[in-house]
Amino acid sequence: MLQGAHTAIVTPFNKDGSVDYIRYRELIDFQIENGIDGIVPVGTTGESPTLNNDEHMKVIEETVRAVHGRALVTAGTGANSTSEAVELTRRAKELGVDATLQVTPYYNKPNQEGLYRHFSMVADIGLPVVLYNVPGRSAREIAIETVARLATHPNIIAVKEAGGKVERVKQMLDVCDLEILSGDDALALPMMRDGAIGVISVASNVVPDVVASLIHTALEGQWDGAQYLHDKYVGLFSAMFIDTNPIPVKAALAMLGKIEEVYRLPLCELSAADSTALRKAMVAVDLL
Repeated sequence: MLQGAHTAIVTPFNKDGSVDYIRYRELIDFQIENGIDGIVPVGTTGESPTLNNDEHMKVIEETVRAVHGRALVTAGTGANSTSEAVELTRRAKELGVDATLQVTPYYNKPNQEGLYRHFSMVADIGLPVVLYNVPGRSAREIAIETVARLATHPNIIAVKEAGGKVERVKQMLDVCDLEILSGDDALALPMMRDGAIGVISVASNVVPDVVASLIHTALEGQWDGAQYLHDKYVGLFSAMFIDTNPIPVKAALAMLGKIEEVYRLPLCELSAADSTALRKAMVAVDLL
């Protein structure tokens, strides 16, 4: 279902800090016109922690409307409160999304049984679920054994793997048949060599055509061509994480004139040194 290149899309803000829905719809068109298979709104890259619940659902609603069936929509509706994740997911299902991205509950650090019950309860709503393993953000890894247990639920269909461990792809595929998507642009190709079927990308906000081409080329088994694209753009992929995501990618989009460089606190602008390094990475691939 989720094979291909999916963009973890930014949420652009106006200068007054409100959501810029006009620019947002333009970004979605830009993604789809350049070959992206799916849009993932209100995840980490979409600054979901600083959106209130009404804004969160409005962004999802606008995504479904703007995509208009041209790509898949996998909405971020996770939370560290199971009741909140259930409510957000139920409302997203009513809005017509194709799937939900469920981040590992963060800060309260549930044990593996708690993770199993949390994800299972969300999956019971009936919307296809993508588990999001990101221990760097959540302070808790979804154990391989827990992934295997969750894979028996008919609505849990995939894992976004963002733990920085390529070996987890084979470890998961050894115990279940879930679809695996890389959550890290720089590891997308290595993970696909081990059986992943795509990426939920940050860099595709800036270079959707490149990321789509890299992923589709790999899916066709043209590994040399995919490796060439990886090698050419890996510096840019790395630059997208020169500071906390989504600060660099929003700065890059602002440099390209696609959005205002506006964040909501506690996120703020890049340092001068990091901004210079990001610009250098963009110049190196002829983006600027």
